[in-house]
Amino acid sequence: MSGVGDKKEASDRFAEVLKLSFVDSLGIRAIARRLHLSRQTVRRFLEGERRKRGGQPDAPRPTLLHAYEGAVRQMLSDTPEMRAPAVLERLRPLGYRGGITILRDRLRQLRPHAEREPYLTLDFAPGAAVQVDWADFGFALPGCPRRVSAFVMALCYSRMLYVEFVVSQAMGSFLRCMERGLRFFGGTTKVDIFDNMKTVVLSHTPVATVFNPRFLEYARTRHFAGVACNVGRGNEKGRVERPIGFIRERFWPGCRPTDLLDLNVKATTWRDTFANNRVHEVTGKVPSLVFTNEERQLLRPMGEASFDTDDVESAGVTKSFRVRFDRCTYSVPPQLVGQSVVVRANDDAVAIFLGPKQVAIHRRSWEIGRDIEHPAHREAALAKKPRAIAGALPPGLVGLGDVGVDYFKVLAAGSRSVHREIVRLTFLVELFGETATSTAVAEVMHTGHVGAEYVEYVLRHKRGLAPQAAPLRLGDPELDAISFSEPDLSRYDQIAERTRDPGQPPPPADVAGPSS
Repeated sequence: MSGVGDKKEASDRFAEVLKLSFVDSLGIRAIARRLHLSRQTVRRFLEGERRKRGGQPDAPRPTLLHAYEGAVRQMLSDTPEMRAPAVLERLRPLGYRGGITILRDRLRQLRPHAEREPYLTLDFAPGAAVQVDWADFGFALPGCPRRVSAFVMALCYSRMLYVEFVVSQAMGSFLRCMERGLRFFGGTTKVDIFDNMKTVVLSHTPVATVFNPRFLEYARTRHFAGVACNVGRGNEKGRVERPIGFIRERFWPGCRPTDLLDLNVKATTWRDTFANNRVHEVTGKVPSLVFTNEERQLLRPMGEASFDTDDVESAGVTKSFRVRFDRCTYSVPPQLVGQSVVVRANDDAVAIFLGPKQVAIHRRSWEIGRDIEHPAHREAALAKKPRAIAGALPPGLVGLGDVGVDYFKVLAAGSRSVHREIVRLTFLVELFGETATSTAVAEVMHTGHVGAEYVEYVLRHKRGLAPQAAPLRLGDPELDAISFSEPDLSRYDQIAERTRDPGQPPPPADVAGPSS
């Protein structure tokens, strides 16, 4: 009995589906929602009914969009690129009450498709051309806040590959990569093909291409012609685009470098052992063998002329005796504050010039926001501004130690002349010694005062110390070792006695001079 009941229930559902579809003109989704069936079940019922009718498909039912077909076609004829939301906005005032889904489906059918552009396969002779491009790999180095870029060069004939990773695409970095790439190949091709990178192309229009003057000078020095691809035409540099994809697919997955040097070591090993020694998927030949036997001897020599590949920028020296370069700051001698200097940098060092004279050099930082200061520059600034010695002492007062440091910290907060205090305390150290002066300074500070006159009072009057100046030092060990005995001044009394007038009384004993 249960089997008969199930068949009757299925038959009732089937009949209800047919009624809702053919009589009430509901769609599959609405029928499934009303009868609590899956859309697949409803679709199976309807397809079974169509097969019973001889396999003839039902005529398409008119939709809410049917009455506006002409308006939609006119819109696409006038503006083929118009999207569904814009079409919907224009249909609403005409009375369209449907949704955007059915509109999108119909636009997909009616929209004219652009004719596909045919591409020609480019052929290059050995030594004719090389293609160059950058590839971005994001923030790939631990602790390094700069994006990593791969510089890729590919010879168009042999498909020989050069790759190097850097953290800057600036002109200097680009030229240094070019130099290393050309030296890797051992020469230059007749033409170098580039994308529209700013270091190569300043502007590119259908009428003219304006190249970067410094790049043109480099190309002239290295004896090659530069060609820039058209904007948005990646097919014009396919010989380097495919290697970039090859690097992303084969080398990059699983590569976890610790720093830039480690990354380039891994890339060089992969390039020389695998990338250039594999059978190329297009030519069916090994790039390194084709390069060695067919292309290398046809490359042009680079020439012996050197080319300046440094990053060069002009900068002004700030009040904190700093120059800003590549998102970091570097110190210079403080006497250059307010002047304009030239910054020259390579991959390792940053040198700063005032005219032809180099005034500072630092190790280059590839971080962001770092402040690099040379200790000598800070010392020179402190010497020019004595109130800044809160953590240091002048050379003549170093012997005062921590007491002297604390003394000048308090002194710098007041209105006294720091320079005058330095001069007077240095004089007291020379007269009374470092130890006595240091304890006198501590005693004065203990009473809540600062001032060289208080220190001198403690030394001269409170302690009754007599000045004992240190011996004069000339800086020559032989001269400093000379010692003289005290002269005998009594002989001058004898001379005075012999030359005195017999009628003149002798001088009083208390003014007789050294003989008394």
